[in-house]
Formats: sequence, structure tokens, C-alpha cells
Amino acid sequence: MKAMAAKKALSQKQRVELLDILQARFEKNLNRHEGCAWTKVLAKLEAHPDKLWSLHEMEHTGGEPDVVGQDKKTGEFIFFDCSAETPVGRTSLCYDREALDSRKEFKPKNSVVDLATAMGINLLTEEEYFTLQKLGEFDTKRSSWIKTPVEIRKLGGALYGDRRYGRVFVGHNGAESYYSGRGFRGSLRV
Repeated sequence: MKAMAAKKALSQKQRVELLDILQARFEKNLNRHEGCAWTKVLAKLEAHPDKLWSLHEMEHTGGEPDVVGQDKKTGEFIFFDCSAETPVGRTSLCYDREALDSRKEFKPKNSVVDLATAMGINLLTEEEYFTLQKLGEFDTKRSSWIKTPVEIRKLGGALYGDRRYGRVFVGHNGAESYYSGRGFRGSLRV
């Protein structure tokens, strides 16, 4: 996994490259964001360089972020990681700091919650994960940690989602577990 930038700003070259990637992905996958116009998305991104930095982090860890809708109340555009499989640059992580600290040996490098926070993004909720799966077939070979309700986390568990046998499943593991085939997907509002 590449080290994250010390400052939350992109160079002009990084900014241009990222916007080109995002625009090409936006235009290639119009079914994900019907009724949204790239010019409006671009205007929001240019007004919020900190969000552009977070999208860069999503992109360079393999998330392939794309617009999946617009909040009618706030006007914010909603980005999800839309890579076919869970982002490869965000695997082998336990769920949160408590789980990481509880491991006595063979600790992963980080936790999902800590990395998402550092990137300035949120984990997909269970509802958002099902929304993503309506836009295509994701996580058919891997799985993604999703935001776990407090009552489940208090019992030591954490949730993940995947698609198998033509269906989307939500399962559970101990929050301290980690796998090379499980990462996490994020969301960002701009």
C-alpha cells in the first residue's frame, strides 16, 4: 500500500490526471448516475480541493471512485468505490482500532476505520452496499468490510458484504480478523 500524502493537497499535475480519470469513468458508466451532469460534478470538485484529495486516495488505492447519485436535499454528489473487486490497496486490515489493539501477534498494518478516516471517506453502510450492488456485480471473488452497527461491534463482531451465487450477502467475522481478499469500500459526498 502506498503511503498517504503528508499534506492534503494535490499537485496541479495530480489534479488534472485525476479529473481526467474521473470524467472518463463518469462518461463510461452513465447508468450509475442518471440525471447528473459532469460539468456540475466538476464545479463541486473544484470548489472542494480537500474532497479531490480524498478521491485521489480512493483512486490510488484501487477504488475507482465514481458518482452514484446526488442527494436531493443537500445537492451533494455521492461517490462510491466502484472497482469490480474490493480495492486491492486496502486489504488485510482488521475492522477498527480496538480490534487492532486486541491482537497480540500477527497484527495487520492498520484498521479499516482508521484508514478510512485518514483518507477522509466513510465506510459504505449495509444499505449503501446494497445500492452499489444494484449498479453492477461487485465483490464476486473478494469481500468488503462495511460499517458495523454499534450493537454488533460491542459483541466483538464486524460486518462484510460480497456477491456469491447471483446474490448479495452480508456476513460477519470477529472484528480483529483480516484477510488478503477482504478490503473496504468508501463513500464521499461532495
